[in-house]
Amino acid sequence: MKLPPLEYACPTTLSEAVALLASRDGDAKAIAGGQSLMPMLAFRLAAPTLLVDLRKLPNMREIKISPDGVRLGAMVRWRDIENDTRLNSAHPLLKAAVAHVAHYQIRNRGTIGGSIAHADPAAEIPGIVVTCDAEIAVTGKSGSRMMPAAGFFLGALTTALEPDEIITEIRFPPWPPPRRGASKEFPRRGGDFAMPAGALSYTQGADGKAINAHVGIIGVGDRPRRLPEVEAVLNGRAIDEATTARAAEATSATVDAQEDIHASAPYRRALAGTMVERALQSACT
Repeated sequence: MKLPPLEYACPTTLSEAVALLASRDGDAKAIAGGQSLMPMLAFRLAAPTLLVDLRKLPNMREIKISPDGVRLGAMVRWRDIENDTRLNSAHPLLKAAVAHVAHYQIRNRGTIGGSIAHADPAAEIPGIVVTCDAEIAVTGKSGSRMMPAAGFFLGALTTALEPDEIITEIRFPPWPPPRRGASKEFPRRGGDFAMPAGALSYTQGADGKAINAHVGIIGVGDRPRRLPEVEAVLNGRAIDEATTARAAEATSATVDAQEDIHASAPYRRALAGTMVERALQSACT
């Protein structure tokens, strides 16, 4: 289908982009890679009067790694993450999640900031930022602020972003060497959205027991979620067969799964437990 009638702007500064968004009282949309927004426009699921292209904004395509963690500019593409070998050790869970994202053509254009702003409940990166306690830097007409990922997603395709705000950077905490992690998902077909996916990480203590476990799930509800009940099963225990089985059971018992044309709620709950089980098996090897 053809796009709805709209105006187009391609600013070269962040302040100009914010001013353009603010000028339409919520009736303007920012576009980064366009892999989600363009189909929505074509199907009339979105019909802004102004499209603000972010591709010329400076300093938003960098991947910075330091002792304080990993900082990703909002315009960093999936392929940039795939191709950056520093992330193999700096944040292996991020690399593992990106490997599940759609197909090469999508990863070649799609951006991390665009995926977070779009907030699809089955998208990988919203799940990873929630699981890892990342922070999201945004700028709008009122200035800049940092938002914890845990409070950023309010529902399906709904976030705490104001209409004039733009995501500029995503900040992940450090990944120390004893930390382990994995991401597993079950799509209907390769490259499809997860139904569901589980991502997790934990630090293995000197006694071999898990410390500071983080477990997240996507594709079962209206937003990505941490699972503190499952984390409690892992913390203070060795990740062996018995603990893995208990974590899988706790996941299936905890998640509030939604039903749709693709899967019943009980099926999604069972799959969620299996994904966490497989992620644990992968992380501890």
